[in-house]
Amino acid sequence: MGMKIKVVYRKVYDYVRYDLKEIAFPSSLPDPPHFKKRRKLTWKERFLVLKEATRLYGASWVRDISPELRPNDYKKLVENGVEFDEATGGKTEKEPSTLEDLAVAARGGMETLRPALQRVYMTRASAYRDALKSFIEGYQEGIKNVMEKKDSRSPLEDDILKKPTP
Repeated sequence: MGMKIKVVYRKVYDYVRYDLKEIAFPSSLPDPPHFKKRRKLTWKERFLVLKEATRLYGASWVRDISPELRPNDYKKLVENGVEFDEATGGKTEKEPSTLEDLAVAARGGMETLRPALQRVYMTRASAYRDALKSFIEGYQEGIKNVMEKKDSRSPLEDDILKKPTP
């Protein structure tokens, strides 16, 4: 009887130690044989990576803030000869293209990119809607012209058109 208890104890112990742990916290699949593991970074390399990442993150922020928040920068622009239109709140040089607008918005992160993409999609949708509306109007005019021609023909012309030619 003592032997059976040892066997049962060993099986329960192994189940809890190995199987239950694997069920509760499954391990990931092993890497494929051709996979080469990278070496671990040193603390100095980790610091350099963090430093570069924070520099890139800081550079990604949009720096074009309205004149109410940064009036001194806009005064410098006026002094340097760049005209500034206070009514619109921007430079009067030229309007940025859609691609430039999206690039600036992408640098600003998801908060600024979402409204820019919504503007692009809304303009595309309105252009598509206008094109579809003009197509439908033209199609209806064409049908109306055909129906008018059909109504204006005499019954004699209908008979001539229906007869097969030898």
